[in-house]
Formats: sequence, structure tokens, C-alpha cells
Amino acid sequence: MKTKFLLGISLIFASLLLFVSCSEEEYEMGELAAPTNLVVETELVGQDEEHPYGDGSGEVKITVTGDNALAYKIDYGLSENLNLVSFGGQTTRKYTRTGVNTYTLTIVAYGPGGTATNITHDITVESVFTPEPRIITALVGEGSKTWVVDKSTSGHFGVGPWSDASTWPEWWSAGVNEKVGSADCFYSATFTFSQESETSFSLSVDTPEGAFTKTGGLTSLPGIPASGDEGCYDYGGGASDFSFIPSSTGIPASTPSTRTSIELAGNSTFIGYGAVQKEYEILEITPDVLYLRVQGTETGNAWYIRLIPAE
Repeated sequence: MKTKFLLGISLIFASLLLFVSCSEEEYEMGELAAPTNLVVETELVGQDEEHPYGDGSGEVKITVTGDNALAYKIDYGLSENLNLVSFGGQTTRKYTRTGVNTYTLTIVAYGPGGTATNITHDITVESVFTPEPRIITALVGEGSKTWVVDKSTSGHFGVGPWSDASTWPEWWSAGVNEKVGSADCFYSATFTFSQESETSFSLSVDTPEGAFTKTGGLTSLPGIPASGDEGCYDYGGGASDFSFIPSSTGIPASTPSTRTSIELAGNSTFIGYGAVQKEYEILEITPDVLYLRVQGTETGNAWYIRLIPAE
């Protein structure tokens, strides 16, 4: 009986081996060829003979094609640092820097097995933008006006997701005098906005106790240490021009916002918080309140800052 049982097991095992052997297929990895024949096509919205750089909206339609390309990433040429983001080969980008400016697109096409080919393409586009007069008047007063962070109000500083659908600090919000004692520089720094001419504006930053910022690659302010916690760091103040630009965040019309941003020139100035980005979106402005958000130093974060006129 035992012999018959063992024989039966052996026959079943042999059958399984035969089945597996017969079912096994041979596969060969195809050639890992990088994408070729990359072509970049750009269309400036409203471009014609009278408007060679577009209609002033700053919108550019971008199309990329290539043989053997499975995915694409693109850098829009908005800063010195390369910032590649995924896209499907077609997109529309709104360039908001005022005037006629040239940007260098960098596109990376990925093929099988992670092979990649990159290409660059220059575009020259014009952005024309005039903010509402009330925004200018509220910000600069009769020509020059100084602002400070409003430490006396809850929510004067906060963080939330960098999203068109969210415009409030839903992750964390500062309480009254939250940074007193730990980062007094946050409240003693002053930010003076001035109008030099009809279309020219400047910002002067005075930081008697240093700049409130992070360190290393999480800030663009000069002289900040390469490492350390968020806090106050020696910074001699600075001045720069700034422009009013249409907000690049795409906040829907139903969401409170002026849809206007302050864009600082260079890296020597900041507003409230020393972030890497230089576009501060104006969510609310009156003669008594300036409520801003700026893309945070960490990807996906938005910082919120509330300022009031200095006494």
C-alpha cells in the first residue's frame, strides 16, 4: 500500500515537471534604444506679423514628439536650476515675467529601460500685465510704504499644500506672537515697497536681527549657512526691483485672490520668509493688510504670510 502511494506521488511530480517544461516560454529583451528624432514645436498664442512675440498673454503651446519615446520631462527655463517635471508631450505654459524675454526649454525623452535623450529649444515671448490701480495704491501708499509681519493676529504665518484648490494654511497656522523668543527677526524685519515711476517698482529689506529663513539649498538669500535649522541668520538687508505679474498658480475664479503676484528680481530680497521662489501671490490686499503666499522651500508646500503697515 505504501509502495503504491509513493509511486502515485512520483507520477504526479513527474507530470508537474513535464507540464512546467512544456509551458515555459523563452523571452528576449528588446534593444534598449534611446529615443531619436526629437522635435519641439512651439506656438505663441496670438503671434502674427504685428505681434512676433505673441499677444502679450505669455501663453505658449508646446508639443514634443520623438521616435521610441515612452515618457517626457520638461524644464520651462524659468530659473538657473534645472527643474524637470513630467508631461505628456503636449502642454500650454503661461510665462508671466513682464516684457519680452527668452527662455530655454530643456526636454528629456525616456525610452525602454530608462534610456534617455535630451534636447533644448529657445523661445522668446512677451507678457504684458497691468495690475489694478487699487493694488498699487494699497501697497506703496503715496509713493513708499513699509510693512511688517502681523504678529498680533492668528494665522499670520502658516503652511499648506501648494495647490490651486487650496488657498489657506490647512496644515499648520501660527498663533499670536508664535515666533517671539525663538525667531524675533521674523517680526523686526521691515519691507519697504516704493514706486519709482509709472511702471518701475522697488523693494528695500531691513533686517536688524537677521533674516528668517532655512539654510543651504532651501533658500536663495546670499550668505546663509549651508546647514542648520529654520531660524534667524545674519543678512545685511538688500534692495531690488520687483514687478507685478499675473499669478501663475491658476487659482479658479471662485477662489479669493487678486490673481496678481509680486515677482522679485534677483536673490537679494525676500518678503517675510526667505524662500527659494521669488513669486509672492497676493491673496488679499487693502491699505491695512497684505496677505501673501509663496511656494515653499520643500516641494509641494505653500507658505502664507500676513503683513500690516509698520507703525
